[in-house]
Amino acid sequence: MRVALAAGRRPRTPAIIPGALPAFGLTLFWVGLLVLLPLAALAERPWENGAPWLLATLTTPRTLAALRLSFGCALCAAAVTTLLGLLLAWVLERVRPPGWRMLDALIDLPFALPTAVAGITLATLYAPTGWIGAPLAGLGFRIAGTPVGIGVALVFVGLPFVVRTVLPVLRDLPGELEEAAATLGARRGQIALRVLLPALFPALATGFGLAFARGVGEYGSVIFIAGNKPMVSEIAPLLIVIRLSEDDYAGAAGIGLLMLVTAALCLMLVTLLRRRLPAMRGVAG
Repeated sequence: MRVALAAGRRPRTPAIIPGALPAFGLTLFWVGLLVLLPLAALAERPWENGAPWLLATLTTPRTLAALRLSFGCALCAAAVTTLLGLLLAWVLERVRPPGWRMLDALIDLPFALPTAVAGITLATLYAPTGWIGAPLAGLGFRIAGTPVGIGVALVFVGLPFVVRTVLPVLRDLPGELEEAAATLGARRGQIALRVLLPALFPALATGFGLAFARGVGEYGSVIFIAGNKPMVSEIAPLLIVIRLSEDDYAGAAGIGLLMLVTAALCLMLVTLLRRRLPAMRGVAG
């Protein structure tokens, strides 16, 4: 070390973790093998029949209807899930009613429950003869076999993402902020809008993005309650499965690639909004 200093060179800082560079290289190798390589194959397969054929495949009325349904239901369900997740996280952290620990454990049920089991359960409950579907059918509302049923399934599978994202942030917020705002004369609505929501917005945006990403590609919990009627309640993942069953691998890959690109753009927009809105609020304030 003294020789290095005498020569005017900085001593080399040893790695924090021995073998970090080989481990990093191995990680990149597995990421490329398990993620990048399949994505490259997905991006290459649709073009085997030419761009005009791919464009004609992706612009058929049935394909466009399935894509609109998948992305539209995913966006609406993510918005509803974000609101419900915020309310549920608030109840678990600030109110803590009797039995809140059991409720907190049940939130993770969609993570552990197989999607097929969740789909069958929801279809049974919301069918015209089900416990919930029968009273609604008597009032003229039908859930199963409609886009509303798809939204119900997506809210069910997306709710844990929002709650588990918002709850730790809400738990770390000091209660003194709300008390100080109340001492200064702020009403409850003002405290929620000007104190809590700005602090929770990044977590809410993250939960929204996760719920939306899960909803776009959800299959098992949706097909049982959707009814799968073309042009009405047929989702894009089901259309991909149909194309595969018809040995139309290029068409299935084309729909999958379009869904991947669209979902990635939506998530990038959510990330950009999450980063810019707090900064804009700070400048405005």
